[in-house]
Amino acid sequence: PSILVEMVVLPAPDGEERTNNTPRRLRWTLSAMRAIRATQGNGQAGRAASMTGISRTGWLVAAALLALFAAILFAMGRPPICPCGTISLWHGTVQSDQNSQQIADWYSFSHIIHGFIFYGLGRWLLPRQPLWVLLALAIGIEAAWEILENSPVIIDRYREVTMAFGYSGDSILNSVSDALFMVAGFLAASRMRWWVTVAIAIIFELFTLWAIRDNLTLNVLMLVSPVEAIKEWQAAG
Repeated sequence: PSILVEMVVLPAPDGEERTNNTPRRLRWTLSAMRAIRATQGNGQAGRAASMTGISRTGWLVAAALLALFAAILFAMGRPPICPCGTISLWHGTVQSDQNSQQIADWYSFSHIIHGFIFYGLGRWLLPRQPLWVLLALAIGIEAAWEILENSPVIIDRYREVTMAFGYSGDSILNSVSDALFMVAGFLAASRMRWWVTVAIAIIFELFTLWAIRDNLTLNVLMLVSPVEAIKEWQAAG
């Protein structure tokens, strides 16, 4: 039926006899239909690519935001690396002067979950925006939190109501690494089914709860509405 419609609607090329039953007209109609469908397909593919991939411009924007983030932390007086003078890929002792100073620690899992959450919220609230725009917004939110987290108000709050008794803020290395872990979580969530993302987030939360008696959920709870029983339980670990 679609072929007959195209044969009636599309005019015959110059020099062709205007009949609907000539083989050359049929060939021309089929070719026109293929060209139209190819054009539509390419347009849809281009839109899909912009929604699921990140262009070079998108990566440049992300890099610029991370550089600006690091510059702000430096202007705040945050140390570039751990004051101890060493750089480690991993530091696993929570109650120590190197916690939140090295590249990765137990709280890196929480920042990966941040990426999961930011991707989900972005796709829910801004479904038509390309992926790089959502990533830029996620980096902006993560950076804003890290800057707030390293302010005297939040540092003192952590010391008072959470298990981070000796917390003195993050090094720039750790803060930027936290943002990169968020980016990794964001990109991973963009490639996984939603239920896989949720399952991994739950596994991370349970794993860190078992390992250090803390996780993203308890961290937020204790920061916003501390529970003395939880603080005592964490301190006993």
